[in-house]
Amino acid sequence: MDVVTALQRQAIACEDLGSPMYAELLRLLVDDYEVGGVSVQALAGYEDRSFGEAIGLRLLGAVHGLVLAGTAPELAAFYPSVGGTWDAVLGWEAFEQVLRSRIGEVRSLLTQPPQTNEVGRAGALYGGLLHLVELTPLPVRLFEIGASGGLNLRADHFRYVAGGAQYGPADSPVVFDPAWTGAVPSVGLRIAERVGCDITPIDPLTPDGQVALTSYVWPDMTERLDRLRGAIAVARRVPADVRREDAVSFVRGLELSEGHVTVVWHSIMWQYLSHSDRDAVEAALAALGARATPSAPLAHLRLEPHRQGPEGWEYLVDLQTWPGGDRRVLGRAAPHGQALVWNTPVS
Repeated sequence: MDVVTALQRQAIACEDLGSPMYAELLRLLVDDYEVGGVSVQALAGYEDRSFGEAIGLRLLGAVHGLVLAGTAPELAAFYPSVGGTWDAVLGWEAFEQVLRSRIGEVRSLLTQPPQTNEVGRAGALYGGLLHLVELTPLPVRLFEIGASGGLNLRADHFRYVAGGAQYGPADSPVVFDPAWTGAVPSVGLRIAERVGCDITPIDPLTPDGQVALTSYVWPDMTERLDRLRGAIAVARRVPADVRREDAVSFVRGLELSEGHVTVVWHSIMWQYLSHSDRDAVEAALAALGARATPSAPLAHLRLEPHRQGPEGWEYLVDLQTWPGGDRRVLGRAAPHGQALVWNTPVS
């Protein structure tokens, strides 16, 4: 896919998901690229990347990081994430100037895939765990691939309110209300282990880590920013181990545990793996699942896109369990986890 088409598609996605600022900024980038502006130099070498590699979001995230770090004060007045107000004319002039003056720094950051591990997806993962534990009432060993800062490894410490039911601690700084539509089991959940992997993990307890995580949240989406800040507060008191390791090696190294259900989960990261790595992860899970028993089961829980027709996608929460390898779709959500709807159980 060419750069212009990728940026145009990303603009539509940002508009649909509630970021008019990024939708407008991406369209301005398209205009600049088509007339040979500074964006051509910024995106040189990325001309034929797939939409899933999110080159537009990488570029915007790189610049947002400079704003958050306080090193692009000329742009801060236009970024709501630091108290500014977006203006398409003056904001674009300042954005273009930052690209020109910091081109080397911006390009070095383009190699980093977006690292949000969006907290809004926690509802899909947590609700999926409750469905699993209803079937397999054992303590959970939780392993996440593409964990970034590991914020969603603490999903059971967030608060979820839906249809009169409430889940999670009442004093959590992260609250989803409403969290979802549809029924979710009210079952006891105990997470005995929280481990993640990422090829470039981020420490959410450091200032640099917090800037990096925030840079990939769209600046005019205040609810997402509030959730992220709340999740960082949770991370300060709930430990999780996020290792610098690729997904294939991580999954191949897993073992089952007697008296626990071992869960591998992930959300909107599958697109960043090569086809061969996806196949290798699935093969490793199948091999591990072949050794699963009722007292040492395995589960694969994910929120990932599935193609619906030539242009359409839907985002499914699906669960595969071993022994047996049975797989079922639990629900559907939007890419950032909002509009989560659970399927009606089959009686």
